[in-house]
Parts: sequence; structure tokens; C-alpha cells
Amino acid sequence: MTRAAARAPEAATHESLVERYSRTAHTFEPRPVDGALRVLDIALATGLLVLTAPVLALCALAVRLSGSRSVLYRGLRVGQGGRVFTMVKFRTLRPDAEARLGPYLGHELTQLTAGEETRVGRFLRATKLDELPQLLNVLRGEMSIVGPRPIRPLFFEELAQEIPAYWQRLVVPPGLTGFAQLRLTREITWAEKLAHDFEYIADRSVRLYIAVVAETAWLVFRRAPRSGR
Repeated sequence: MTRAAARAPEAATHESLVERYSRTAHTFEPRPVDGALRVLDIALATGLLVLTAPVLALCALAVRLSGSRSVLYRGLRVGQGGRVFTMVKFRTLRPDAEARLGPYLGHELTQLTAGEETRVGRFLRATKLDELPQLLNVLRGEMSIVGPRPIRPLFFEELAQEIPAYWQRLVVPPGLTGFAQLRLTREITWAEKLAHDFEYIADRSVRLYIAVVAETAWLVFRRAPRSGR
């Protein structure tokens, strides 16, 4: 046996779940509708970027004036088939908040994150404007407008071990919005969120995609801060 062959099993034992999915990444259960959904993604993301260009510029200026060293937050996320990509959004937290929040998940993360928000960041999160830069991820094919929310590699590994079926979220690209975001709060269990993600993956269609986008737009409008209140 060669030294390289002897080292192979040892290397395999150190391979993470994300690395394994990335190495064997492919599209699961391809459907004709997926092509149509991709066309909708490109059209909607392009249109929104053009329409919201002035808003994007104002958000970027507000984040910079709030004292943030960089306008955009960049974080690794697990995408379709296990491919890891860099997700972008407007920075909404105080400097080095990611390092302090990194080990936490679920309800504890929600509570601690609220304490790390800047004043500008609190507004951007409330209006969902902080998510607009992810339209670039959609154009690059790393995300969709509708799908399960992208998850950090570390959390993916933990949840895939706790919930064996968790990897099935990777059948479709992660999305800006989805069933779990419309129906549930961040305090609901991951298993319950996963059930709603699976429902969308199983039933995905152009009609369902449009319905989720429309409901998301309505909820964002309703939750947006109003002057004079």
C-alpha cells in the first residue's frame, strides 16, 4: 500500500458533512419547473435591483455613517447540493458581533442579536432592506427568490447530525423568502421549519412561487415603520 493510499482514509475521516456534499454536489430530483423558476429569479432580481437602486445607495450610505467598517456583511452559507457560497447583506450589527454570536443558534441567538443591532441596522432588519444585496446572489445562481433560508456550514453540520433528513433542503437553492419565513417565528424548532421547507420543495411550482413572493411583499409592507405612529 502506498503512503498516499494509507493517508486517504485518514483524510476522509476529517472531511466535514459540507465538504462531502460539495464533493458530490449535483441537482437532486430535477424538474422542468426548475428552469421556469430560474427565469423568474433572473427577471425579478434584475427588476428589483433597477427599481431599488436609489434605496440601495441610501442604505449603503446610512450603514457607512453609522460607523461600520464595511457596508456589506459577507458570510459563508450552504447552497444547493452542498455548494458553499458567500451570502451578502447590509451590515446591521456592531463591529465584531459575528465573533460574539457565532456559537449560538435558535432562540438564544435571536435574543443576543437584538442587543448587537445598530440603530440603522434595527430599521434595516425591520423593513427587510438588509436582505436586498442578496439579489446579487440570486443573479449569480447561488440563491433563489423563494426557497429554504441559507444556513451556515457549522450549523448545517450540527442539524444534519440531529435530523437525518436535513440534507434534503439542498434539493433547491436557498431563498430570500419561503414557507418557513412566512409561517413561523425564529423560536419555532428546526424540525418544524424543516417540515415547511419540505412542503415547498415537494410542491414547488410557478404559481406557488408567485404566491410566496406576493405574500412576502404584503407582509413587508404591513411591517414597515410608518411616520406619525
